[in-house]
Amino acid sequence: MNLRTIIIAEAGVNHNGNIDLAKRLIDAAADAGVDYVKFQTFKSENLVSKVALKADYQLSNLSSQSGTQFEMLKKLELSIDDHRVLIDYCAHKKIRFLSTAFDLESADLLLSLGIDYFKIPSGEITNLPFLKKLAGFGKKIIISTGMCTYEEIESALNVVIGNGTPIENITVLHCNTEYPTPFEDVNLRAMQTMKNRFGVKIGYSDHTLGIEVPVAAVALGACMIEKHFTLDRTMEGPDHKASLEPSELEHMTTSIRNIEKALGSEDKFPSASEIKNKIIARKSVHLNKFLPQNAFITEADLTMLRPGDGISPMEMDKVVGKQVLVDLEENHKLTWEDLL
Repeated sequence: MNLRTIIIAEAGVNHNGNIDLAKRLIDAAADAGVDYVKFQTFKSENLVSKVALKADYQLSNLSSQSGTQFEMLKKLELSIDDHRVLIDYCAHKKIRFLSTAFDLESADLLLSLGIDYFKIPSGEITNLPFLKKLAGFGKKIIISTGMCTYEEIESALNVVIGNGTPIENITVLHCNTEYPTPFEDVNLRAMQTMKNRFGVKIGYSDHTLGIEVPVAAVALGACMIEKHFTLDRTMEGPDHKASLEPSELEHMTTSIRNIEKALGSEDKFPSASEIKNKIIARKSVHLNKFLPQNAFITEADLTMLRPGDGISPMEMDKVVGKQVLVDLEENHKLTWEDLL
């Protein structure tokens, strides 16, 4: 049996700094049937310099081109009290809460809040103090690999494992850090290479438009899917345009669950639903003309017709050369009792 894919709905900063909007995102994630809804935890002062420029995708998704990355992020911070409110609301909605820390102080906060997984985002995979910090928690770790080479992934894994996290507690997510990611840049087969090369559980963090690629990733063996979502792609903010809307998130979740069922096992056998069609769809050996009693059957006397509850065409050679015991009409379905 295939393990159930963990689906993480990435709310990220799509709450726009508004706790009520964050709750509505939790509502949408719960309605879609995902496993986790995930936010982002950071102190802007610990994340970015006050003069750092915005990324191109951030500029293209914002109506105002002015201001620094610091100014943008400062408006999107969640306070400690916000975290507690959202965790309680998730419990009320019967969905699990996650958040990604982007600095050491925020990692400690999330540890104190008792979350299930700690995520190393793509931008922190070369941040040695951050890797050591999270590895030392002894918790399950998700490593996102946008912008990475295999050598960088291996280095990060060595640090995380070497500082206390066993490999069985690590899930490595294939990822592309462009919003939205062009399909030709997804390189989904690399996910399977990481599984084989590093011996880790693998998943996929998706930034493409639509749901095709995460569904395909599950078919290729992803055990975890992460996907950004929003209430409305036209909202102001850096990540809204590359996010799913609620109905699409629900569609993705349903599609993934269907793919899980469809993957089945490695055995090939008639399924319970198709066995009833076996007789109807297959053929049996029939006569294509009248044969009198004691006639010898030649291959030219035979035709293969439905239904398949008589002699199998695979046994036709055993029929040729036999004598018929009685007169047999054209289109007669042969049985072994007809033959001498």
